[in-house]
Amino acid sequence: MIRAILFDLDETLFDHRRAVAYAATRWTEALSPGHELLMETPALWLDLEDKHLPAWHAGECSFAEQRRRRLREFCGRLGLPVPADLDAAYGEFLLHYEDAWTAFPDAATTLDALEGRGLTLGVLTNGTPVQQEAKLRRIGLLDRLDPVLTPDALGGNFKPAAECYLEAATKLGLRPQEVLLVGDNLMLDAVGPTRVGMHGVWLDRYRREAAPASVTRVTTLTDLPAVLNGLNGLEGLRPHQAGPSRAA
Repeated sequence: MIRAILFDLDETLFDHRRAVAYAATRWTEALSPGHELLMETPALWLDLEDKHLPAWHAGECSFAEQRRRRLREFCGRLGLPVPADLDAAYGEFLLHYEDAWTAFPDAATTLDALEGRGLTLGVLTNGTPVQQEAKLRRIGLLDRLDPVLTPDALGGNFKPAAECYLEAATKLGLRPQEVLLVGDNLMLDAVGPTRVGMHGVWLDRYRREAAPASVTRVTTLTDLPAVLNGLNGLEGLRPHQAGPSRAA
């Protein structure tokens, strides 16, 4: 039986893509009004996250340093002057980012549907505790999710390291088989946890990728109660399975 559900945060409960789009365009527009590549800045920022965050995860640099690297390359790719004080400039980006913090509409609805089932509902995220808890507080979900597990609380282990999932289960006082993880990243949130016996569900909001047939795939969090019923052998709809990717 599933006794706990852990949610990823960014792009699962929290609309990170929307906040980045707002911040990247606002920050660039302030520095270079009418920049010809303004509409391309959100995608560029997200690409640079994927490029530079792994260095922090691997312990090759600090969290602050990977931010500096991202901003330095962001400016270079756009032909913008690199700020003399990268930390201060990143702080300006963060102000715009925080102004756009919002939850996905299906987040609270899904938590409502899962209440009363005797489940522990928490978060497992690769982010930093201060920022991730601030996001949850702003979008009104912090009091509904406990614990909020970050690498700081998991021995410095990040998804998809096996130790991350195993330590998360230990923190919950459960076996991995009793825990379900749901998130937007196919490897980190669906494939990775299954390697240690934990259940994983891939939230494919944008129908972007194909996935192994063995991966449980949903396109909205509101499908999660039906997935839970299927895993627990209860009456109800069966989980959606991975299929060919389709354009959103």
